[in-house]
Amino acid sequence: MLVLTWLVLLGAAVGGLLTGEFSVTFVGAGTFLLTLVPFWLAPRVGLNLPIGFVTAIAVFLCATLFLGELGDFYERYWWWDVVLHGGSAVAFGLVGALLMLMLVQGSQLKAAPLTVAFFAFCFAVTIGALWEIWEFMLDQVFGLNTQKSGLIDTMWDLIVDSIGALIGAGAGWAYLKGREGGPLVRAMRAFIDRNRRLFGG
Repeated sequence: MLVLTWLVLLGAAVGGLLTGEFSVTFVGAGTFLLTLVPFWLAPRVGLNLPIGFVTAIAVFLCATLFLGELGDFYERYWWWDVVLHGGSAVAFGLVGALLMLMLVQGSQLKAAPLTVAFFAFCFAVTIGALWEIWEFMLDQVFGLNTQKSGLIDTMWDLIVDSIGALIGAGAGWAYLKGREGGPLVRAMRAFIDRNRRLFGG
């Protein structure tokens, strides 16, 4: 999936050059370079990212910047923004759970699974709320229309963010309860296994 995403972006960049559509080239090449950032950044901050994490980041960037903005998917498909908001909230829920585990593992602090899940939920919802504030600021300062219908768009985004955050936090709870779970629990386990020293291992 990661290689396919790269091929799509590079193909679009080259195609834009050949047809003179330089905006396509710029967005395609720029998005491709952004997908390489995790490979460059992770070793420098002491992280060993599973390939699934990197793939998810690359697909999200492609869906947001390339398909969403350049392909106009936000306007063509009403559910596109909903899917991306929900997906990012799930991801931030997982990140919140991992951060909480880093804080408590290997120390005298202990946190119940529900406490970790609650922190993860609050973390993800907070990120979503800060994003809405950012969009509001862009609209007010630069006269953009990122929030579309204003209050209604914002509230639906926050509702979707909350649902996604609940799913991500639930995965953190399931991991701590020793449940096999689905792909989210396996993703958490893969990250923790690759970065044991961050979790007191």
